[in-house]
Amino acid sequence: MLEQIDLSEKTPKEAYKPLYDELMARLVVLQQRAHAAGVGLVVLFDGWNGAGKGSRIGDLVYNLDARMTHVHVLSTFDEEQAARFRDMKTGVTGFAPLMQEFWQALGPRGDMTVYERGWYTAAAQRLLYTDKENHMRAYESAVEEFERQLAADGYVVVKFFVHISQKAQKKRLTRLHENPDTAWRVSKQELKHIDDYDATYAKYDELLRRTDFDFAPWTLVNGEDKRTANLTVCRTLVEELERALAKQADPAAEAAAAKAAENSAGLLAASDPRERSAEETEAVLAAARQAALEQSALAPAHSRFTMVARPPRLEDIDYTLSLEREEYLQALKKEQKRLGELELKMYRARIPLMLLYEGDDAAGKGGNIKRVAQAIDARAYTVFPSPAPTKPELMHPHLWRYWTRLPRAGHVGIYDRSWYGRVLVERVEGFASPEQWARAYDEINEFEHELQAWGAILLKFWVAVDSDEQLRRFNERETNPDKQWKITSEDWRNRDKHPQYAAAADDMFRLTSTAYAPWRILESSDKYYARIKALRIINQALEERLGL
Repeated sequence: MLEQIDLSEKTPKEAYKPLYDELMARLVVLQQRAHAAGVGLVVLFDGWNGAGKGSRIGDLVYNLDARMTHVHVLSTFDEEQAARFRDMKTGVTGFAPLMQEFWQALGPRGDMTVYERGWYTAAAQRLLYTDKENHMRAYESAVEEFERQLAADGYVVVKFFVHISQKAQKKRLTRLHENPDTAWRVSKQELKHIDDYDATYAKYDELLRRTDFDFAPWTLVNGEDKRTANLTVCRTLVEELERALAKQADPAAEAAAAKAAENSAGLLAASDPRERSAEETEAVLAAARQAALEQSALAPAHSRFTMVARPPRLEDIDYTLSLEREEYLQALKKEQKRLGELELKMYRARIPLMLLYEGDDAAGKGGNIKRVAQAIDARAYTVFPSPAPTKPELMHPHLWRYWTRLPRAGHVGIYDRSWYGRVLVERVEGFASPEQWARAYDEINEFEHELQAWGAILLKFWVAVDSDEQLRRFNERETNPDKQWKITSEDWRNRDKHPQYAAAADDMFRLTSTAYAPWRILESSDKYYARIKALRIINQALEERLGL
């Protein structure tokens, strides 16, 4: 691709200013329109060292509205830290997954996020300290999935590669290095790489060809003439924003967004089924069964990821499994002691552990989490609840709030409900459109695959309780002053929608029980049994990973 650009092209000074001013005036207006329409803009500047990426960003953002413009500079790569992770040979690639930095920096839909260097450079840096054969494909998938998810979620992704000749690069880097005020910007390693220009050119060219996606194409920029470069940047952004703003809005997505916003503000009404007659209740359940059939018909037939041979199904759950109290107490003491010992080894090996809990209301998720947390150092874990998304969270892709809530390597992240809300409550309640939640199954699989590539242990628990036991627990909570805070009218309303939630759970098992992150059922009609089963699964996973 690089051969397509003419580095000899120059824009005369007298011709430049009227062209640039006209383009920038249009871009300023388009930025405001995009903000009002909720169209996000992600702009990546990559290219050769010394090509002027920072100057191009400075010229671009100078005239834009700073309130809706964010600039993120790629963090400094810590080679010593990367080498330590490699030498530990635990399969963990760093304190955080490759893409977390870029998700964290992502502005909301409607804003412009500019990245100076980004995911391509970060992936190349990590590959120097990992098993290239195993990680190259994972990293390539991760960057493609990031761009595709953004494009599907209302962002325009524009990638600029700033190109210069070897002669220009050598001249610029040498000048920077010899100036005491700018020498810090050029390392000796970068100076040494000037002689590798031809080999690097071939690698860049192959990368550009391989990642020139329809939803996120590359734009080549002549970095040897700043005027020509600035015109290319402005013209491209104007064209892309005009194209995005000309698209028809999706009415289903708009309706779902409005409903989700109402839920975030706590405005949705919830009716209490106990106030209805038996005939009214049956009519409600019949409607829920019909809605379940309609929603399941919209779910994907299959995933591009490989699932386990026999994904769980709700109808196969054995709700009779139980433990006697004395047996439970003995097992609890043993398993918690073992978990405490394993957590210390896990911390020293810098292995991240992620425990995800979904399931029925009143199934015992909180009690199960408490018995796990009780066994480990309070400084080692964080519990991440998943209440209704806030307004800023609704203005980002649905996985954004989980990309920003990951444990550091060596720590434990416990999720009391999770990213699966997209295909459970958001599907059932209409907070996401059918197209959005149907797309989410593989977006979730992609997310979890990236966590696995990072080196995390991810255990996904579905905590299940039968309907009669759930009703008993609801009534107990209503009559116990110490537990009344646990029960709301929404919990009662959700029993009306059991057919829809059951269908959603079965579709979730079928489409996300991957070989690397399968679902595990915790039969919790007897809470004792579920707690011990969870602890044993966690301990076994840690023992296997630690080679014990």
